[in-house]
Amino acid sequence: MKTKESQIALNPDALAYQKKMSNPLYFWFGMLIKLPSAIFWKFRIKILDAEKCVVTIPYSWRTQNPFKSIYFAAMAGAAELSTGALCQLAISGQGKYSMLVVDFRAEYFKKANQTITFTCEQGQELFTLIESLRPNDTGKLTMVSSGKNPQGEEVARFYVTWSFKRKA
Repeated sequence: MKTKESQIALNPDALAYQKKMSNPLYFWFGMLIKLPSAIFWKFRIKILDAEKCVVTIPYSWRTQNPFKSIYFAAMAGAAELSTGALCQLAISGQGKYSMLVVDFRAEYFKKANQTITFTCEQGQELFTLIESLRPNDTGKLTMVSSGKNPQGEEVARFYVTWSFKRKA
């Protein structure tokens, strides 16, 4: 996973989370406990910083549907991970939060029969929301994850609405 300088300074807990997610062994064990399908489908986090998260999903027998494209649920999982990892980064070291997906929509444009890269670039918007929440406040953010093939063509776009509640 590559990182780049961001306008948002990450706190030590967020930096530790970022480092753990970049370690393939830690990522594998974390997914084994929290999201085993991510291991089976071979998701990879390529970039995780305060601005964006990039996740890839390969086209293989593990992800393929009977129509020789990537199964919609596998793409949905990769898209959700690209938004959820960014959420986890934003709340790291910020106190206790509950977070939950409260809405999920998808649009499909092309057949996904190659490795697909999902990118969510709403880090700044997310960090601003998290910083604005006071104890017992809730907030929602619809995050967009765009899935593109190696030619740069958008094959799918997912809208994941996360709800956050800051605990007292």
